[in-house]
Amino acid sequence: MTERASRALVRLLEIMADLRSPGGCPWDAEQTPESLKPYIIEEAYEVLEAIDTGDPRQIRDELGDLLLQVVFQSRLFEERGEFDMADVATAIAEKLVRRHPHVFAGEKRGDQQSLNAQWDRIKAEEKREKGGSPSVLGGVPQHLPALLRARKLADKASRVGFDWPEIDGVFAKVHEELAELEEAMRHCAREAMADELGDLLFAIVNIGRFLEIDAEDALRRTIDRFVRRFGHIERELAMRGRSPQEASLEEMNELWEAAKKQERSLR
Repeated sequence: MTERASRALVRLLEIMADLRSPGGCPWDAEQTPESLKPYIIEEAYEVLEAIDTGDPRQIRDELGDLLLQVVFQSRLFEERGEFDMADVATAIAEKLVRRHPHVFAGEKRGDQQSLNAQWDRIKAEEKREKGGSPSVLGGVPQHLPALLRARKLADKASRVGFDWPEIDGVFAKVHEELAELEEAMRHCAREAMADELGDLLFAIVNIGRFLEIDAEDALRRTIDRFVRRFGHIERELAMRGRSPQEASLEEMNELWEAAKKQERSLR
């Protein structure tokens, strides 16, 4: 299996080199690390969508597209004499070994809580060696989707004890933030409304954390359901020779409920 994977990766690296070489592909030749940034994000989300389908072939293909972005970036920096794909693979391999001393260094394996503390300690040591921020909240990328970033920051704070002891406290916080949002609305305080809405969303992310449900994924699933159900409304109205603009709210609500009922019957 390792030999087969090695051959496949070497072939991919050779293809990438050919695409970037004189006489290769003009589009590939003009790309930069900066120009490829959107594709990294796009391909990562397409992997998520493929995983949701449960289709192994689709997941395989989308993982390949994401791998291409890693290979592409590595090739660009190799051309600059900075590092190559081997350096990338070596760096992550060494990091995994370093962060799992209970597997690779013979240290005693503790429970999950102690393993999390060990992971955080090793990461903090790495950060200090690189001159990074000593903050507990350091290391969470600012470009992450907001709900995902909120979850990661809350996780980090929780690991040092800055957290509610029980989920009831989080629900109380949600009610508190909702009341403050309503108060800001009554005063038509635009900036305060934005702040309170953000506080409410952050509290809801923490409910998901206590329930071990990722808020980013939960919202994405809800959006997918919304698109499916609204599509049902549009199709049903089209069969009646009408558009949503021509339908009443009551008619669209009726079709919405029919779409929900149809989904439940398929579960």
